[in-house]
Amino acid sequence: MKKLEYPGIGETLYGTRLANGLEVRVIPKKEFSTFYAAFAANYGGACRRFAVDGKTVDTPAGVAHYLEHKMFDLPNGDSALNILSANGADPNAFTSSGMTCYYFQCTEGFEENLRMLLHFVSTPYFTAETVRKELGIIGQEIRMGEDNPGLAVYYNLLKLLYEHHPIRDRVAGTVESIAEITAETLYDCHRVFYAPSNMALCVEGDVDPDGIARIAEEVLPKDCAPVPAADFGAPESLLPAGTFRCEEMPVSAPQFLIGLKLPGDLRGEESLRLQLTAALALRMLCGASSPFFTRLYAEGLLTADFDFEVDPSAGTLTVIVGGESREPEKVLGEFQKACADIAAKGFEPAFFERAKRASLGARLRGLEDFDNVCVSLAEGVFDGYCALDACPLLEEVSAEDCRRFVEEHLRPERMALSVIAPKKAQV
Repeated sequence: MKKLEYPGIGETLYGTRLANGLEVRVIPKKEFSTFYAAFAANYGGACRRFAVDGKTVDTPAGVAHYLEHKMFDLPNGDSALNILSANGADPNAFTSSGMTCYYFQCTEGFEENLRMLLHFVSTPYFTAETVRKELGIIGQEIRMGEDNPGLAVYYNLLKLLYEHHPIRDRVAGTVESIAEITAETLYDCHRVFYAPSNMALCVEGDVDPDGIARIAEEVLPKDCAPVPAADFGAPESLLPAGTFRCEEMPVSAPQFLIGLKLPGDLRGEESLRLQLTAALALRMLCGASSPFFTRLYAEGLLTADFDFEVDPSAGTLTVIVGGESREPEKVLGEFQKACADIAAKGFEPAFFERAKRASLGARLRGLEDFDNVCVSLAEGVFDGYCALDACPLLEEVSAEDCRRFVEEHLRPERMALSVIAPKKAQV
C-alpha cells in the first residue's frame, strides 16, 4: 500500500487500488481503542439513469435508498444489523444524492465485524415478498418527510436552482415511484453499482493496513467490473431555473434558504480548492462573527440557527445559507448587499487571518471524529481527491481568492430564495 505522510496534521494515510478495482484507504491509530469502517458505493439517489453494456437504463426515483434498506437482509432470515450489534458493533447506513455508505464503529471484534460488513454489502438477497414488505415501511418514511418543513424548504430550493438534474428530487423517491421497484430492479442496480470497482473501503483505528487489504481481497468478488457512468442529463446553466418559492406549512416562524450553483464539473484538487475557498469566504461573509450576521441578529432578523454549507453531490456543487427570519426577503437583500460590498472592497486582512485560523482549527478538530474522516475519505475517492489534503490546500487560500470567489459567484442573478411560511389563519 502507498504511504502518505501529513506531518502538518499528524496523520499517516495508506491507500491502494485492489485488482478488483476497490479503493482502500486506511489511517492507523496506534493504541486507540475505537475502530471505524465505512464501505461506500459511488451510487446515490440522483443516479437514476446510467449506461451499462452499451445500453441506457432508467430506474424509478428511490432505488438507491430502497436498496440500502434491503441490503441488511441475509438468506438465512437474519439481519446483518443484528449480527453486528451482537458482536459489539454500532452499525448503520445512509444514502445521499451521490453516495450510499454502510458503516460501523466498535471497540472489539473489529476483524469479524469488517468481514460481515464486506460480506453482506457484496451479497444481495431479495425476494418479491421482502421487497413488497419494505414498501409500506419506506412509504411511511416518505410521507413523514413530506410533513417536514426542513426537507420541504431544502428540496424547494433545489427545484428552483436545478432545471432537470435529478438532485432536485428526494433521495427516498415518492410513494408512486417506489411502487415500481421490484427484486429484479434491486439486483440489477446492485450488480452495476455495488461492484468493487465502484466502491471504497475506508478504515481508521489500531489496524494493519495490509491486513485490511487482505481481508477485502478474501471476502469481495475477484472480478474488476466496468465502472458505470451515471447520466445526470445535459449540463445546466449557473443561473437558477427559478428565483423564489414560498410554501405554507404549520411552522411558528418562517424558514428560509438562499442558494446558488457553483461549477459541478470540476474534479480532484480543483474541486476541493473551490469548496475550501467557498466555505472560507462564506465564514467571513455570513458566519457567526461576521458583521452581516451580528448586525441582522441584533436587529432580530436572524436567529442563532442561521448557518451555511457548501454541498458537493452527484456532479453538483451548491452553496446554501439560511435559517429562520420574520423577513426572509429582506435578509436576501442584505446578503446581496454584503456580497457586493466584499466584491468591491475585499476582506479586512486581520479578519481574514482569524477566519482562516478558525477554519483550520475546525478541520483539525474534525480529525478526532473517525466517522467524519472515513466518510470524507470515501467522498474524496469518488471525486478524485484526498480529504486529508484539505488543510494544506486551505493554507494556500488567500484573501484575494475569497474576494474573487464572492465577485464571480455570489451574484444576485445567481441566487434563489426558498421560504416555508406559517399557515395563515382560516377566516
